[in-house]
Amino acid sequence: MRAIVLGSAAGGGFPQWNSNAEPCRRARAADPLVQSRTQASVAVTQDGQAWTLLNASPDLREQIAATPELHPHAGVRSSPIAAVVLTSGEVDAVAGLLNLRERQEFELFATARIHAVLDANPIFNVLARDIVTRRVIALDEDTSLPGGLTLRLFSVYGKVALYLEDTAEAVDGDTVGACVTGNGKSLYYIPACAAVTPDLADRLRNADTVMFDGTLWRDDEMIKAGLGTKTGQRMGHMSVSGDDGAMRALGTLGVRRKILLHINNSNPVLINDSPERAELESAGWNVAFDGMQVAF
Repeated sequence: MRAIVLGSAAGGGFPQWNSNAEPCRRARAADPLVQSRTQASVAVTQDGQAWTLLNASPDLREQIAATPELHPHAGVRSSPIAAVVLTSGEVDAVAGLLNLRERQEFELFATARIHAVLDANPIFNVLARDIVTRRVIALDEDTSLPGGLTLRLFSVYGKVALYLEDTAEAVDGDTVGACVTGNGKSLYYIPACAAVTPDLADRLRNADTVMFDGTLWRDDEMIKAGLGTKTGQRMGHMSVSGDDGAMRALGTLGVRRKILLHINNSNPVLINDSPERAELESAGWNVAFDGMQVAF
């Protein structure tokens, strides 16, 4: 199995279009210590021919252009993108679907809850149903993906998408993690998670690779920086550091490779020589970057 990180930043990307904070200024200035990033998405394959996208980032067109493995290679019109898996209904997970509207065949995998969100918004009808097959996936059941991979979706502690908060209560299926398995190896993709519950800890124990929510270094990070009024928990994301953070929660689970992604523009780990980056790496984590490749 092979995975390519198409995008590694949280919603808004890095630098975020309307942020004048120092890290964003440094990224715009092409500071070699502060690498720009697009919004989070990963492509996976078993056979090198059929690729599955884990979430469809708003930056998907740019990400495809930057990834030769996803370029057309057969006939006048074609694509190696055979499937898309959605882990939430958030804008940064689904907006990229609109880039895939040119009557190109692929399968769209999501929970019933997320399919209902798409069905309720007529703009997604540009994905013609006679071409794009919508697959409803039950939680905790194995499903075959194109090219020989197996998918299992499972509920994680999170929240309803921001734009649905006034109309819907959070339920199982709003925020899920994805386990993709091939050749006996497993990749866990969890770009949004508000807490590592005992059930999630058991799932991740001794996993081959976990790509995990790295939105904020600390829960009140955006408030302290004057960038917003919400804590990470309010946004459905646990912090990386601290007693309740991802570093500690995953630190004793025996995960072979731990990769942080979906990183907000305020998170100091985006700066290569920051103390927070050094602390993270000393704890055995990698920080995802656009174009990062992982082989199993």
